[in-house]
Amino acid sequence: MSLAVLRSRALVGIGAPEVSVEVHLAGGLPSFTIVGLPETEVKEAKDRVRAAIQNARFEFPTRRITVNLAPADLPKESGRFDLPIALGLLAASGQIPGDKLDQYEFAGELSLTGALRPIRGALAMTLSSGSAGRAFILPRASAQEAALAGAGAILPADSLLHVCAHLTGRELLAPHPPAVPDHHLTYPDLAEVKGQAHAKRALEIAAAGRHSLLMAGPPGTGKSMLAQRLPGILPPMSRAEAIEAAALLSVAGSFRIENFGQRSVRAPHHTASGVALVGGGGNPRPGEISLAHHGVLFLDELPEFDRKVLEVLREPLESGRITISRAARQADFPAQFQLIAAMNPCPCGFLGHANGKCRCTPDQVARYRGKISGPLLDRIDLQIEVPAVPEAELTGAASGESSALIRARVAAAAERQQARQGKPNSQLGPKEIDLYCAPEAAADKLLRQAISRLDLSARAYHRILKVARTIADLAASAGITAAHAAEAVQYRRGLEMH
Repeated sequence: MSLAVLRSRALVGIGAPEVSVEVHLAGGLPSFTIVGLPETEVKEAKDRVRAAIQNARFEFPTRRITVNLAPADLPKESGRFDLPIALGLLAASGQIPGDKLDQYEFAGELSLTGALRPIRGALAMTLSSGSAGRAFILPRASAQEAALAGAGAILPADSLLHVCAHLTGRELLAPHPPAVPDHHLTYPDLAEVKGQAHAKRALEIAAAGRHSLLMAGPPGTGKSMLAQRLPGILPPMSRAEAIEAAALLSVAGSFRIENFGQRSVRAPHHTASGVALVGGGGNPRPGEISLAHHGVLFLDELPEFDRKVLEVLREPLESGRITISRAARQADFPAQFQLIAAMNPCPCGFLGHANGKCRCTPDQVARYRGKISGPLLDRIDLQIEVPAVPEAELTGAASGESSALIRARVAAAAERQQARQGKPNSQLGPKEIDLYCAPEAAADKLLRQAISRLDLSARAYHRILKVARTIADLAASAGITAAHAAEAVQYRRGLEMH
């Protein structure tokens, strides 16, 4: 036959819509045309496919070749269409049978020798293809990632010749076994941080309720050390969370099988742009906030970031999603990240330090802190000061609880939240706050006084309630007492001017 139709997948956001690869051979002068909104990488497939077919000892058809990637209005990018295009040419020219092509989906980039190279987005594609009921043929290097989806048969192949042998029935491809990742994850221990009991307590509360946290203090007080140890006390990821986070990393091409089930920690430099944080590009890719999905986004030296860059965090901090709109297309990415930020109290960093080094004027301090807008600060649940460690604690032996002990308490609190409301406290909506975070009489009176004295916004009040609910969960308390509310208010007092 002179027409062959195969199935593959494109990438749009975190989804992978089906693409029909239609290959037609016609009479006339030899030519090779690819249509269907292909980008440069796809257009270059004609040269890779030609060399791969010839080096695999097949005959390249010297006819008028038209390859259509349907639907025509869906952009096609990367080299994943090399394999279906090559197979379509061989089937349309009668060199391999085409009667079984509809049983499979294909994706793979071809080298000039015909070997298959790994592809970006293998997990996202197999997640979308699971409902189609077809087996997925793809490069062996991407098979283990694809098998994490646990949906449909995954058939890994080494080369174009290997796939052709399977389709002709000479040597069948062996299905890849289900992936069983190793979950022996190691993190730095919180016991290594000397002193800072107040900051460690705030870190435990942030981990238990997935709350955002801002730490301010002079250089060298342990802010970065504390942030780096947060993943070690977070509760384990569920399989659904691990799959969703891995799919985003897969779309970005940065997924590693050995990191499956490990919460991502993204720490972009303060020179990062807004697009780097939220994602974008002509063909939208996920940014740092989406790559930190179900993980941690650590912003060190927060005031050094451009103010416009920080403002792009406001919407996803509330919604947990980011929609990237372009003139011709739109992509929606999840972004349920935990924001941990660190900053110095003033430009020189020593405001309030016992050494008295700071010579910053009040105006300089105000301008420095003014780089962080009030609406963004209002969205940060916990705001603490991390003072210099006293000499006795600094020179003494490290003390304090290990990450394992704290993680056990955090996991127990997280289980209470899941059993009660099915989500972390930080994600509760207004109606859920009224239902699950109702304070006791004494706590309600204290909170009313705090609203008046601290001039709190409605958002700040709701966030205090959610933090208080987390503190109560850590204490295994059914209700929010005055002590829980008082501690939560302390974390909303803001950063004091010395």
